[in-house]
Amino acid sequence: MSNPVITIYITNYNYGKYIRQAIESVLNQTFQDFELYIIDDGSTDNSKDVIELYASHEKINIIYQKNKGLNITNNIALRLANGKYIMRLDADDYLTENALEEMVNLLEQDQDLGMVFPDYFLVDAKNNILAEVKRHDFKSEVELLDQPAHGACTMIRTEFLNAVGGYDESYSCQDGYELWIKFTAKFKVTNVSKSLFYYRQHGENLTSNENRILDTRRSINDNFILNNEIKIPKTIGILPIRSTSIGGQLLTSIDIGGTRLIDLKLQNLLSSKSLDLIVVTSAEQSIKEIIENDYKSEKRIRFIDRPPSLARYNVSLRGTIDHILNDEDIASREFEAFMILPLEYIFLEGNVIDDAINALEIFKADSLISVRPESATFYQHHGTGMVSIMEQSSYTQLEREALYKSAGGIHLTRIAPYKKEAKTLPGKVGHIVINQKTAHGIFSNYDLQIAHLLIQNESLTARQQ
Repeated sequence: MSNPVITIYITNYNYGKYIRQAIESVLNQTFQDFELYIIDDGSTDNSKDVIELYASHEKINIIYQKNKGLNITNNIALRLANGKYIMRLDADDYLTENALEEMVNLLEQDQDLGMVFPDYFLVDAKNNILAEVKRHDFKSEVELLDQPAHGACTMIRTEFLNAVGGYDESYSCQDGYELWIKFTAKFKVTNVSKSLFYYRQHGENLTSNENRILDTRRSINDNFILNNEIKIPKTIGILPIRSTSIGGQLLTSIDIGGTRLIDLKLQNLLSSKSLDLIVVTSAEQSIKEIIENDYKSEKRIRFIDRPPSLARYNVSLRGTIDHILNDEDIASREFEAFMILPLEYIFLEGNVIDDAINALEIFKADSLISVRPESATFYQHHGTGMVSIMEQSSYTQLEREALYKSAGGIHLTRIAPYKKEAKTLPGKVGHIVINQKTAHGIFSNYDLQIAHLLIQNESLTARQQ
């Protein structure tokens, strides 16, 4: 038998109740020039009984292995692959009958195209369709490649996948993201604007662990920068402070867990490896005294007086930014980017700041913000009653209509486009997603109480360990 056009591999770990549907969805494709590997990663349920039903099938090869994890399994499949193209299918998902044909046709039309991925349906454990997820049209809408393809059901030119070194086995999740950033740096990608697979949502999905995913993404970005010897922009952090008070107490003097709020903020900023300088700016003499007395030995922190006219409420922050960038010493140091870091977000840690700067460079954005995805449905009153904005309640979920809430306070901007456009977020605006704790800001007594509880819980957890 000559080499097949496509290598498909199904990865399985304890999905015995779903895997038969996944296998059948491959065998029933309109495009039949494929080989199929079923790789069971040490399942302890009835998976083997189901898989063995297909042991004699001429297109199927079965591999049983002790639990190795997703990326090791991905590379095992890559080494075994005979196909010109390769695609992973998770055992709890399944394909539409024309999925392979649609993706192969696109790849065959363009020899420089390396990766193709489709829209998809969300289904529950009983195959009930919950929604249809529609990606941006990569041919006409996408300029910033900071929203990766789905890790599974993405068809890749095998030669190109080998050229980028396959999958990094040091990561146990986020295989799609790790591959995406190194693949898009070298090869063309696009999407099929058709839903070609069914992605199952249930309590056992890997994607349900947000903190693990975000930590892994930060590590992937950091290693990509280091391994490719990418120079990140020389960045100045700007901490603008007004005389904000909560419950009659100045925000800067509030004590949380035995430490002043301003000190908690500066400790986190100093833990960043990528901020070359941190400028605290305020019109308040008390803030100046704190910085010049308590941080006089810290070379990365500097205080710059903020003219009272720039510190008033409802005055654009651009005046303060220009005031700092025009400082003679600051201007002489030739910074390439600045990051606005509001005092209220005390849980924003240095590794998240570093990740923002890495992401700005990886995706070649002009500016970047930290966000949280917003899943709530929003309404407007149109006179006749409440109306869902952007059809959020509809069956079809358009990627362009997904909502994100600015949170965590990061506003990172390259100085050249800032000066050209006179906007704090000019050009192509990238993003990083942050966790709920990092997104917590202190704007009220209620927010302050939550911050106290979070720090108390951290302290208790540390003592128990």
